[in-house]
Amino acid sequence: MHHMTLAEIARGLADKKFSSVELTQTLLARIAQLDPQINSFISLTQDLALSQAKAADERRANGESGALLGAPIAHKDLFCTQGIRTSCGSKMLDNFKAPYDATVVAKLAAAGAVTLGKTNMDEFAMGSANESSWYGAVKNPWNLEHVPGGSSGGSAAAVAARLLPAATATDTGGSIRQPAAFTNLTGLKPTYGRVSRWGMIAYASSLDQGGPLARTAEDCAILLQGMAGFDPNDSTSIDEPVPDYSAGLNGSLQGLRIGVPKEYFSAGLDPRIAELIHNSIKELEKLGAVIKQISLPNMQHAIPAYYVIAPAEASSNLSRFDGVRFGYRCENPENLEDLYKRSRGEGFGSEVQRRIMVGAYALSAGYYDAYYLKAQKIRRLVKNDFMSAFNEVDIILGPTTPNPAWKLGAKSSDPVAAYLEDVYTITANLAGLPGLSMPAGFVDGLPVGVQLLAPYFQEGRLLNVAHQYQLNTDWHTRTPTGF
Repeated sequence: MHHMTLAEIARGLADKKFSSVELTQTLLARIAQLDPQINSFISLTQDLALSQAKAADERRANGESGALLGAPIAHKDLFCTQGIRTSCGSKMLDNFKAPYDATVVAKLAAAGAVTLGKTNMDEFAMGSANESSWYGAVKNPWNLEHVPGGSSGGSAAAVAARLLPAATATDTGGSIRQPAAFTNLTGLKPTYGRVSRWGMIAYASSLDQGGPLARTAEDCAILLQGMAGFDPNDSTSIDEPVPDYSAGLNGSLQGLRIGVPKEYFSAGLDPRIAELIHNSIKELEKLGAVIKQISLPNMQHAIPAYYVIAPAEASSNLSRFDGVRFGYRCENPENLEDLYKRSRGEGFGSEVQRRIMVGAYALSAGYYDAYYLKAQKIRRLVKNDFMSAFNEVDIILGPTTPNPAWKLGAKSSDPVAAYLEDVYTITANLAGLPGLSMPAGFVDGLPVGVQLLAPYFQEGRLLNVAHQYQLNTDWHTRTPTGF
């Protein structure tokens, strides 16, 4: 059962080939057996999962149906879950049990999804390797000496290792798409505002967006259907109708205009990845797509702009973690200043501290105009480049990452080298656009992803293209050895 996709599970449950309880028990046993190798979970919720599975079976027995009814998933550990630890991968929140469910958690639970646990992640979603978690690094199932990507590496590794069929994740600068590329999954970052951020612990509020990680575009469509929608509790949520994503998967790609930015194929791209991307382009041409070279001239400025804006917002968001109301508190503080300093110094890891300091500096008097304001102007230029490009093409295609997954610890002493790995993904976050990564082949036995970007609220178009591609390729069906 562990090799089944969400879509296959839905059909199996509908046909009474197995029950949700049986499936849940099988996967919980598999997690207990295999997860010590990859460290993809922070918390397991066996009792909750079994009670939700039993309730789902009863709902089906009473005539209810639904693609997610009885389907096992897991949540990235920054989605608040009532009465369950929500740690954000940090010592700071190791003792925090959320008093409510995030909107995403509540919506999926209402649809009948079964929560197996909370997945490991880079601390406060800050990282591209899942090495900054206070609970230890997550390992890539394709090669246990390599990183799974971040910050949603726990969700990605768990799905790639067939511990469960799908998981929620979040993407601030590529944290769904990059782990998807590194672990041979399909990952979708929706349009900013498509999925509620209420109850999702914030890193950078104008960039963060929740989305699905799964093995296929079909599964991503099912999970996104359950996650998406307007939420009055979230001031950044957009009241836009949610289409039937599954119904749109089978549209023809005949005449689809695909733009390939010339800036993507620079000296920084591994030539072996470039070859796989060109192979993907040829596959889509066979399906009727029309390829056109385009330009995104301000892409070169995206990384410096992002690494001013994101830390600036982080420094503001993380100021609430002060040792006073919730979370970690230092022992025997001498006064309020000592409480603040030691609680944060002991509770936050080095990468989080680094980004808070950078962000506070960028927002400080005398530097706001020079750094933060200028970065926001670059953000507008990046968005304008995309708007201009989408006047000519329907989607944009390129590599998800410039390199395959690197070895654990290889970039730990050089944070900037890790930041540069986000070069192809962060532009979608700066512009608020939807983006998808899908499997495109392997380099040295490690997976490679191809990225698709679309205009606002065109997630369905991305899923359609990815699904048609996956009907004609088998990269997404490959399984890591031992799992």
